Amino acid sequence: MNPATVALTDRAHEVSSEIVTDIMTLVGQETSSYDLAGLAAGRDLLHDLAVHRLGLPGEEHRHRGGERGDTLTLTYPGTGPGHVALVGHYDTVWPTGTLAGWAPSESDGRERLSGPGIFDMKTGLAQGIWALKLAREYGAPVPTVTFVFNGDEEVGSRSSRPVIEEVAHHADVTLVLEPSAHGAVKTARKGNGTFRVTASGVEAHAGLAPEDGASAITALSEFVVAAAAVAAPDRGTTINPGLITGGSAANVVAGQATASVDIRVSSEAERERVDTELEAIKVSDPRVRIDIDHAWNRPPMTLNAASAPLLGLAREVAREQGRDGLPAAAVGGASDANFVAALGLPVLCGMGAVGDGAHAQGEFIYPDTVPAQTALIAGLLGRLAEPLRG
Repeated sequence: MNPATVALTDRAHEVSSEIVTDIMTLVGQETSSYDLAGLAAGRDLLHDLAVHRLGLPGEEHRHRGGERGDTLTLTYPGTGPGHVALVGHYDTVWPTGTLAGWAPSESDGRERLSGPGIFDMKTGLAQGIWALKLAREYGAPVPTVTFVFNGDEEVGSRSSRPVIEEVAHHADVTLVLEPSAHGAVKTARKGNGTFRVTASGVEAHAGLAPEDGASAITALSEFVVAAAAVAAPDRGTTINPGLITGGSAANVVAGQATASVDIRVSSEAERERVDTELEAIKVSDPRVRIDIDHAWNRPPMTLNAASAPLLGLAREVAREQGRDGLPAAAVGGASDANFVAALGLPVLCGMGAVGDGAHAQGEFIYPDTVPAQTALIAGLLGRLAEPLRG
């Protein structure tokens, strides 16, 4: 074990209660992706927390998100030549008002803390701020750190993507503060998209002249069954028609119907295959037109050549902490790390919370893991005061 890394970890344990207090403060401000007022309050709270723990940044920008949450960038100059981007989102999937009726997570014999957004990903935000604070306190050189806090990740990062990509281009490495996979960092994520499929048929009276109609609902049903068969789980491709709407009345042959289809792929080759095979689907009634909006959002993420040395360095820091290794995981969900990896830049994801239940009632963290996770980021920052060499 490295004495310096051990001292950093010990210090993280000493201030653990303060880190947890900051986590719960962030959780106490609801930040639904669709509540602009709540998002603004959450953004300001996060800004104030960073200033409280780290002082005023050397540079800050608020990038407006329009109908979604803004993206806040805070840059803290370092004492070494390295530059690290710490990326995390403050929006959550939970509607405003969820906190009041929140049911705590059931205990598994180990202390848990539960709340909307605590796992995904407000714990990671607080740990990232404290990691820089602890790295600075130790006195060794630290890199320049740019925090990227975005308020639209859960709805696709439409406005924040160019900001994330620009910051990542200027940084030597990017660490994404998303929750870990049960303590493992995430080096591979699926690409994803939500396709909107529209069926346009012919309306008619269902009793008097059904033969004059061409049912959009029947045709769309045929389409989604065929689309589901395009999935290839053995290749990492899943297809889920998650939402269907259509028709105007029970006694009218439906003239319109739409489906929202969630698609996840592990490779660009699968992405191209899915596009081609969905377009090739035919429905039995030629009078119904099928239109597909191929709305891909995030590209697949793999452990690229630039990221492999970063993973090795993180594992080295973990060993110095006394950990029994630092596993890496491939997961089905996508994150802002996908954008960075697609640029060929070094990135690690899943640097945040240890717990479970993302997007599920009762999501939770294990508070006893907070010091080690915070110290892992802090130790890595210390090692990145010099630019990473692959």
